[in-house]
Amino acid sequence: MSLDAYRKSQAAAETPRQTEYRLFGQVTGALIEARDKGLTGAALMRSLDWNRRLWSTLALDCGTEGNGLPPQTRAQIISLSIYVSKTTSKVALGQATIDDLISINKIIMEGLAARAGAAQTDSADRPSLPAGGLVG
Repeated sequence: MSLDAYRKSQAAAETPRQTEYRLFGQVTGALIEARDKGLTGAALMRSLDWNRRLWSTLALDCGTEGNGLPPQTRAQIISLSIYVSKTTSKVALGQATIDDLISINKIIMEGLAARAGAAQTDSADRPSLPAGGLVG
């Protein structure tokens, strides 16, 4: 099986929450690596920009009609996105450390993991469907 085929099958098998967790993990890993290597300039900006784009995308999604999250959660994500953007600018200018960005992402990842665990527990308590589904 080729690597592309594996990635496609992995993406198809993931829930949206798992995809978000994986993406946050990748971005946060890049931030940690940048911090640990003491990166500056363009090398640092690659991970900072990736993180800012992730948060901007989340904020944009939270602002769209039809988003299924509760309004308060959507507002909190948009507020965090604004904070991340401002903090990113400060980190780029050497006025703040990258640690705040890493911490926020880790907190979000913990929340995503906890919700995924709760969803699995809930589904384990429900009766299972036949392998072929209800019809067929």
